[in-house]
Amino acid sequence: MPGETVSDALSAAGELRRDGIGVILTHLGENLGAVADAEEEAQHYLRVLDQIHASGLDAHISVKLTQLGLDLDLEVCVGLVRLLLDRAAGYGTFVWIDMESTQYVDRTLDVYGRLRAAFPGVGIALQAYLHRTAADLEALLPGGASIRLVKGAYLESPRVAYARKADVDENYFRLASRVLTSGRGGMFHAATHDARLIDRLGVFTRERRILPAAYEYAMLYGVQEPLQRRLATTGQPLRVLISYGEQWFPWYMRRLAERPANIWFAVRSVMGESL
Repeated sequence: MPGETVSDALSAAGELRRDGIGVILTHLGENLGAVADAEEEAQHYLRVLDQIHASGLDAHISVKLTQLGLDLDLEVCVGLVRLLLDRAAGYGTFVWIDMESTQYVDRTLDVYGRLRAAFPGVGIALQAYLHRTAADLEALLPGGASIRLVKGAYLESPRVAYARKADVDENYFRLASRVLTSGRGGMFHAATHDARLIDRLGVFTRERRILPAAYEYAMLYGVQEPLQRRLATTGQPLRVLISYGEQWFPWYMRRLAERPANIWFAVRSVMGESL
């Protein structure tokens, strides 16, 4: 994190712009307990969209639906997301809907499906470690969905998720290859810090003559910075997700408690190893 405020995030985005790197901004927080809190969160994101437009930055936003009332009232959540998409559409800005733990997958896909037809500038994150994701992807591709493919960071049962890293990596490559060769009309984000996987995808895109306009790599701010610089300097499209907010400590501790492997993610990222 560059800091706790949106001003900190926008300042970091300006620095990345000088290197030709776009950004995604996300305000930390999830599983809010009151509709009023969800409405306040939506107002925050509306102000962020205004600031992005005023600054001229190449910036998307990413939201978690439990930030916007998914635990409380589905229709309230849909209405708040619609507000953000309407504002973003007016500015030509893109909105990503993040994916949370497996109990939220069906509801998240439902909200996305209800809004996608009216708002082309919205994308959905899918998690490569879930067994179900291949089927979810096939259902989304015919509609030209924009996909951000991540590995997944929640602790899930082996009944629903691959337990071995090698299996997650292989499924990620299969899913990414499927998107890249699908001929869909949406945006694709290959969101990974795994240098070996990125190199493998690089070979795949060159062999299939897939142009960089068809995809972007997506990485976290401050993670694997040498790899980020390598991608940027070699002309590979890269977008960095910048998190900010006062709730960073409880958010971080929940991630570590939910999935101890996230500790190794942080340590190995600092050391510059592949994940």
